[in-house]
Amino acid sequence: MNTISPPPQIKRLSGPKRVLGVVVGVTAGLGANVLLGYSLANFYTRNTKFVPYDTSSPDLATSLFKKHNPTSNPPVCIDHAVKAIPYGKLPEKYWAKSKEGRISVDQGKLATDFCRGIWSGVGYRIQRRYMERKYRALPGREEQLWDVKELEASEYPVGTIVTDHFEVVEHTPEKVIVRCGDSPFNTDHRPSDGLFSMEVSKDDEAQIATFHLKSVFVNTTPEGKDSQPLPWNFQFAHRWYTKLWMEGATRQVLKDA
Repeated sequence: MNTISPPPQIKRLSGPKRVLGVVVGVTAGLGANVLLGYSLANFYTRNTKFVPYDTSSPDLATSLFKKHNPTSNPPVCIDHAVKAIPYGKLPEKYWAKSKEGRISVDQGKLATDFCRGIWSGVGYRIQRRYMERKYRALPGREEQLWDVKELEASEYPVGTIVTDHFEVVEHTPEKVIVRCGDSPFNTDHRPSDGLFSMEVSKDDEAQIATFHLKSVFVNTTPEGKDSQPLPWNFQFAHRWYTKLWMEGATRQVLKDA
């Protein structure tokens, strides 16, 4: 007696159902890849946190911010990212002695190297190439910083211009602040304007150096007085970009030269 069962009958799906199956499969695959990418990025940037930051911050009451935004137009995007690193994890070239004899750090050297890491690091790689293709050949851009080696070596004095869209407007031992949003050749107040600050603070008692990235985007023209916050998706993308900048720059600082 033949005990082999006959092959199962496969019911052929209609055209619309087959298309739906393909769409569902592709969507599921893309969704899995997006989820994987999100998970990897989340892990990579896990040590960067955002802290409360708004128009009540003393930063926005400084002469620089007032000059930048004289009519106190509301920011369309404002945030403050931080990452804390113990002194012991920093290369010894940054170490110094505090007044009490404890290990301290050289804030000026850290802040400058942090700034170098932002512009020469992986976080700015794609945007740097885009800026280079679009603006480098324009007249008057010859003295600006474009190449990675230049971005790694510059001291970033006031007046330094990075890829035609970031101009150093303040450099102290604790921070480097750049104006962004448009070419420095546009010296007027702008619909797309902003200040971006790269800072390092230290706590000798806790033996912790904290790296800060502060962003304030604002329409500084008279029309910007009633500006509304940018859509959530822009805010979300900007925060992820900020975290990538932070991680890339601090990891570069942690490399022992």
